[in-house]
Amino acid sequence: MNLTANRFARVATAVCAAALLACADTPKNLLPNGDMEHGKGDSPSHWAGSWGTDEANRFLRLKGGTPTTSASRTFQLSGQRALQLGWRFRHADLVTDAKGKGARLAIDFLDGSGQIVLPGPAYPTFTGSSDGWQKGAAKFFVPPNATALRISPTLSGQAGGTLDLDQFTMTVISPGDVPEENRTTGNIAVDAGKGQPPMLRVDGKRIVDAAGKELWLQGLSVPSLEWKAEGDAIIPSIATGIEVWKSNIIRLPVKGDFWFGTGKGQSDGGKAYRELVDQAILASGSRGAYLVLDLHRFRAPNDGDVAFWKDAAARYKDNPTVLFGLFNEPHDISWEVWKSGGMVEEKKKAGDALAENKDAITAYKTCGMQGLIDTVRATGAKNAVLVGGLDWAYDLSGVLKGFDLDDKGGNGIIWDTHVYPWKSDWQGKFLEVAKTRAVLVGEVGCDQVRYDFIPPERFESPYTWALDMIGCIQQNRLHWTAWAFHPRCGPPMIQDQTTFTPTPFWGAYVRSALLGKTFTPAKLR
Repeated sequence: MNLTANRFARVATAVCAAALLACADTPKNLLPNGDMEHGKGDSPSHWAGSWGTDEANRFLRLKGGTPTTSASRTFQLSGQRALQLGWRFRHADLVTDAKGKGARLAIDFLDGSGQIVLPGPAYPTFTGSSDGWQKGAAKFFVPPNATALRISPTLSGQAGGTLDLDQFTMTVISPGDVPEENRTTGNIAVDAGKGQPPMLRVDGKRIVDAAGKELWLQGLSVPSLEWKAEGDAIIPSIATGIEVWKSNIIRLPVKGDFWFGTGKGQSDGGKAYRELVDQAILASGSRGAYLVLDLHRFRAPNDGDVAFWKDAAARYKDNPTVLFGLFNEPHDISWEVWKSGGMVEEKKKAGDALAENKDAITAYKTCGMQGLIDTVRATGAKNAVLVGGLDWAYDLSGVLKGFDLDDKGGNGIIWDTHVYPWKSDWQGKFLEVAKTRAVLVGEVGCDQVRYDFIPPERFESPYTWALDMIGCIQQNRLHWTAWAFHPRCGPPMIQDQTTFTPTPFWGAYVRSALLGKTFTPAKLR
């Protein structure tokens, strides 16, 4: 080989080495035709959808005008542990309704039978109009039992508008590159195998464990067992609320009729219902979190509520996971009747606008809140109890005015307030009590729509109220379980029970707070 040829060979070798190094540094795109340039007819190859064009560029376009418009493609997985999905997007005139439905990019893991693995990555959503083309990305783990990934851009309930998508990429990343807020639970197990949390007790205004360590209980409410004996995604919701949203307490509303098997459609005496509640408690406790068993009743306790606590308190006697939420929302009774019992009048007080439930109003004798505590303690159960005040549990002021309760030697009373945007006088109704007693905000939430029972002048934008409310909770270190971790129960924190994507007007703020973000209240109400 002459000198010129040898020099050429060295140059060629260097060029090839540089090319190989560049290829090694550039992650491989696992999605063929992510740029939408190849296909036949009106659709790009590998995508169930239609082309749009901008000069020489082709892209995927979804148009509103029908109840639902979607496109999809499914990618087979082969042992990847973590992935990053990237895309370009552009949209115009898109809207989101009160429950978060609208335009979204559904990202679902599937198992070998084609069923969705719960929960999957959060769905990116789109609303309004973008300023030209933008870039989007998501990083997430691959659940161990997932065999495929389905990507489904969807427009739901859009009278018009467009969503354009282009330049999809799917690359393998290190599991350590997945941010905390994007992590999912993968396999949903009832028993997570972590053992139960320590028994807690009330010490003045503090809640502590057996070793005296102070606890700050922060979490969410998982409804549906109060209206449906089989519930809606109870175990996946609890697992996601703890493992992904980082709750250390779950509030579980239940109904006495279902517990005893007298509800609609029940024929087993309540056996399946009670076992599901057992599973919910195990799902929480085995993940190191607590669970409030919330008897979701209204106005004042009746004989059925006493029967419930005789049975439930004996069943979960001294179970360290379980706290007893004695009665959901007392209202339209005096403080004397609230505490010690007496006759509940048939007629409601005039001007009560907060008639959320449709329970029949009848006259009956109540045992009062002290009677419920006595019932629980008579079983030998020392579990801490939660007691809500008047005005649908919002008003705790009577506790400081002679209507305190006797815990009868149990692990203490946690005072339960329910705070919504139409409530005022935070200081008088619950913050004064929180100076000397343990207070949990058992229900709290806001919505972007005004409910019928809320006067127009008492409606407030959630985008200001949420910041101040969560800031107040954090500033005063109040315990809390946000309402509601269900897409069809307002105020909804999530858009669906597949990915548990937060609603932007409430759930997103709750999740940020549970993950550690600090909010500063601008004002009290």
